[in-house]
Amino acid sequence: MKKYFSEFVGTFVLVLVACGVAVVTNANVVATSLAFGLVIVAMAYSIGNISGCHINPAVSLAMLLTGKMTLKEFCGYVIAQVLGALAGSAVLSVLLGSCKALGANSYGMTGNLATNMWIALLVEIILTFIFVTSILGVTSKKDHGNVAGLVIGLTLTLVHLIGIAFTGTSVNPARSLAPAILQGGEALKQVWVFIIAPLVGAALASLFYKAVLKEDK
Repeated sequence: MKKYFSEFVGTFVLVLVACGVAVVTNANVVATSLAFGLVIVAMAYSIGNISGCHINPAVSLAMLLTGKMTLKEFCGYVIAQVLGALAGSAVLSVLLGSCKALGANSYGMTGNLATNMWIALLVEIILTFIFVTSILGVTSKKDHGNVAGLVIGLTLTLVHLIGIAFTGTSVNPARSLAPAILQGGEALKQVWVFIIAPLVGAALASLFYKAVLKEDK
């Protein structure tokens, strides 16, 4: 149960703090990107030794597809992550006094670049592929253990720097689902994009890892 509770707490912190920064800074690109990246660094070096600090269903899917976790563990992780994200969004709504803006992802007229659905899907698939590939690569070598959290956090910062203008950057279904549920309206109608695309990106990253990056034993 420790690993599931760790995933709950980690995702709670990610949504509360990073989405909170996005809201209070009006999605300032640098501040929001750093917030997401720094939360990952903080959580990686605190809960990483317990659960691996996935705090993202897309990451857990990649671990499942590469044989690094069981289906039972995957289901437990995803449930914990979604519940943690919901708790984070709920607390954020209390702090802000409203559910109208909780950092939900979006495209179309609600996005900075008026991105259409297909571009939003493509952006999220590519960015998740980059993010998950970095995770699979850096965690596959034991001698990278001390720097893995930093590399993963910086990579999340990187994909946010480019992705915020298009979609707000998801690469994490739990992070997108929770604020969309509480905000409702257009955010909830569009959230399927930010669930499907990251999972596809993670699956592609898993295939790339197994075909190219994984060292033969």
